[in-house]
Amino acid sequence: MIITLKNKETLICDNFEFRCSTGKNGLTKNKIEGDKKTPKGTFSIGNLYYRRDRNHKPDTKLKCVPIKKSMGWCDDINNKKYNKLIKINNNIKHEKLFRKKNIYDLLVPINYNTSNPKKNKGSAIFLHLTNNYKKTAGCVALKKRDMLILIKLINKNTKIEII
Repeated sequence: MIITLKNKETLICDNFEFRCSTGKNGLTKNKIEGDKKTPKGTFSIGNLYYRRDRNHKPDTKLKCVPIKKSMGWCDDINNKKYNKLIKINNNIKHEKLFRKKNIYDLLVPINYNTSNPKKNKGSAIFLHLTNNYKKTAGCVALKKRDMLILIKLINKNTKIEII
């Protein structure tokens, strides 16, 4: 199965079209850390991370991983764990996954620059939630009801195509 980001605001999966938001500065083939652009290409996806205190275990074929307060995603270009899930350490720059805001209550990493990550090519690119379709820092964001439908349709072999 393939999820297609047809334009900056429409995600297509199976017979479903979902409104979404993407990077504040558009889409790019040449992603740079911090450029607020969504990378173009075809990518596999990771596990579903979810806030157990705010959601029941979602109905999905993806492996579900509860988000803990100690979880972060390394965006430190000088660290060997760059663009990987980490246990939060104040000496390592990271995205905190356990947040007050609900945008990461459900999140699926897009496997962009994850195997043998190239320094400064971008990190922490996720499918995550939005309340208002505000532009992202490079991720693809959906309303919760749409994300719940999407994660029922997809599995670990699903790819996302951003064109």
